[in-house]
Amino acid sequence: MDTEYSENAKVYLNALCDVKPTRSTGSAGNREATDFFAKIIRPYDYAIESDSFNCMDFESGKSSFGSGDGSFEIFPSPFSLECNVESELETVSTIEELEKCKCGDKILLMKGKICDEQLMPKNFVFYNPEHHKKIYSLLETKKPAAIITATERNPDLVGAIYPYPLIEDGDFDIPSGYCKDTVGKEIAKRTGDLFKLKINSKRIPSTACNVIARKNSEADKKIVICAHIDARASTPGASDNASGTVVLLLLAKMLSDYQSNICIEIVAFNGEDHYSVAGQMDYLHKYQKEFDKIILAINIDDVGFKKGKTAYSFYECSDETKQNISKILSKHKGLTEGDSWYSGDHMIFAQDLKETMAFTSESIPFLMKTITHTEKDTPDIIEYEKLVEVAFALRDIVTHIDSEN
Repeated sequence: MDTEYSENAKVYLNALCDVKPTRSTGSAGNREATDFFAKIIRPYDYAIESDSFNCMDFESGKSSFGSGDGSFEIFPSPFSLECNVESELETVSTIEELEKCKCGDKILLMKGKICDEQLMPKNFVFYNPEHHKKIYSLLETKKPAAIITATERNPDLVGAIYPYPLIEDGDFDIPSGYCKDTVGKEIAKRTGDLFKLKINSKRIPSTACNVIARKNSEADKKIVICAHIDARASTPGASDNASGTVVLLLLAKMLSDYQSNICIEIVAFNGEDHYSVAGQMDYLHKYQKEFDKIILAINIDDVGFKKGKTAYSFYECSDETKQNISKILSKHKGLTEGDSWYSGDHMIFAQDLKETMAFTSESIPFLMKTITHTEKDTPDIIEYEKLVEVAFALRDIVTHIDSEN
């Protein structure tokens, strides 16, 4: 049976990674992925919901930036508006410099400390620090014609992307591009010069959906098990997060004949890697009023990497819950308790004080530095047996909790 599940895992993972162009929320590939998820799970006698919500897709092409006989490699920021601008260059490195600068109708280069971390989208509701809001407010007040941001490596926040877009926000309407920090240093030497900037980018209004599968949906209590099905446009997203999505499909099969006293809700969220987290917001809008029914929420993200074990962590859980579940998971030799992390879909439940768990790879620091969010995130880095083990562990948690209720 384990061999059968491993073969299923291989087929599912490759199918999700092969969609075209990618699984970015709102794209044709993303819709192909959600259709595939629903198709696989439908025969297992779940009630399936896949209502669409509005979102933004984007396309971008080669862009150019130069002054006189010098040109520099830049990339369009995701969701940027297009532009074709010729203007003087202004440079800032700190928020204080941005406050003082006169950059109206100029091309603004942001480099150094002000670019230390990717800005949260303007309307992001889960985490949005005040200094990010201040930067947006200053930019919108000063109205530069366009913005270039020069960024260093920051694997803890954006994975292995280098350079990374400081601004990734379809609600921000000043055209922007980005470049390597080393390129930014060379551009800054020409502050005050006349530059030409062309950003080739297009916003595309679109739709996408979460896929929610439920058994015994009328029960007063429920367990929610989730993973995000979307991926960044730059990656096949094998580890992030086709692997977690595959675990949901394997678990759905394992529980296909299960008769439960509680509701089992399996959710393929759509939008964790999208600026608007539209799928998560759609879910909260529809179901947050039912959160009182949740007795445990579990998120799976970046599991199955061939090096290291699978790490689980607890959030807002009682000592009794931790002890009981840890005892169950101790039977699975490829699992170990790991560090807490706060940037996944489990946080929408933990922030509501629901008992919550998350599963990821023990090697996530290595993944973030070298693979995550890049074209290197391909199926060959995944060990299918590890996905099967996580699915069996989740089944054991579900059956234990069900027996206690």
